Amino acid sequence: MPSDTVHTLDRPANLDAGLLLARVMLSALFLVSGYFKLVAVERTAGYFGSLGLPMPNVMVWVAILAELGLPVLLLLGIRARWVALALCLFTLVTAATGHRFWGFDSATQFPQYIANLTQFLKNLGIAGGFLLLGLVGPGRFALDRRG
Repeated sequence: MPSDTVHTLDRPANLDAGLLLARVMLSALFLVSGYFKLVAVERTAGYFGSLGLPMPNVMVWVAILAELGLPVLLLLGIRARWVALALCLFTLVTAATGHRFWGFDSATQFPQYIANLTQFLKNLGIAGGFLLLGLVGPGRFALDRRG
């Protein structure tokens, strides 16, 4: 191989494109989830109430605003570092409140246990992606490069 061969991921343009792609991929879930909460506010509030969340009729609007507003800011790259860290925290809170696998007996309630454990761990992975974006920033394809 020639000595001037460079790994493609070492190129700044690819890094910036990768950061943009990560912002798109991480935002998609929240935009879809926020939309479905918006079109089913009462049902979602009922679900939040079943989880024991305080003021479910208020919390549903907090979730809708977070899931629709923050991803749009992240996609555009506006205050992206802070937005990514806020989404990291939001995702950790939703993991702990919505996917309480520890409340199910793995021997007698295995389907519920494994489903909630899987969702909890997926949320941890998503939160890790947001944490990484919060640390490295949005890249050059952002409206506000300061993050």
